[in-house]
Amino acid sequence: MNERTALQVLNLAEARYECTYGRGCDGICCQEGRPLVYPEEIELLQANWKRFWPLLRPEARSVIQRKGFLTRRRRLGERTLRKVAGWCAFFNHGCVLHKVGAEEGDPFKYKPAVCSLFPIQMDEKDRWYVRQKGYKSEKWDLFCLDPASTSVPAAESLQAELALAQRFSDEDQQPVAQSR
Repeated sequence: MNERTALQVLNLAEARYECTYGRGCDGICCQEGRPLVYPEEIELLQANWKRFWPLLRPEARSVIQRKGFLTRRRRLGERTLRKVAGWCAFFNHGCVLHKVGAEEGDPFKYKPAVCSLFPIQMDEKDRWYVRQKGYKSEKWDLFCLDPASTSVPAAESLQAELALAQRFSDEDQQPVAQSR
């Protein structure tokens, strides 16, 4: 029997977070970031490209036709998504990848892991934490990362993201099947 342990998040007890996208925020994280994309995520995007293409902004389609949806830049050794006109190539009044996944029953299905988990991430010692202004030298000065901007506990507002982080942790702890 596989006994699951609760996900350990360093600052979850004191972290505050409330996403206000569509309620005062226009998606600043999709404007500020250039998320890294893992090879298996690239394959998933390429395999399902026809689902996303009609939903992209016209200027994004134009640039992607010429240059692709990935940049040459690398973060932590991985490729990053392209920005077009200051926004993630997959942004069009919200995340196209999120919208398509949500229509299929899983909003995280196509989104890069770093986007799906935001504002949860792992530190240099592989420990989960909630990104917060003033915590672990947070570089982004975003309203949503300022714990003084909301009274909503991150443990409440990030339940889906915490469940996803738990799923990733569980997958990492699965024994690797040996080939015969």
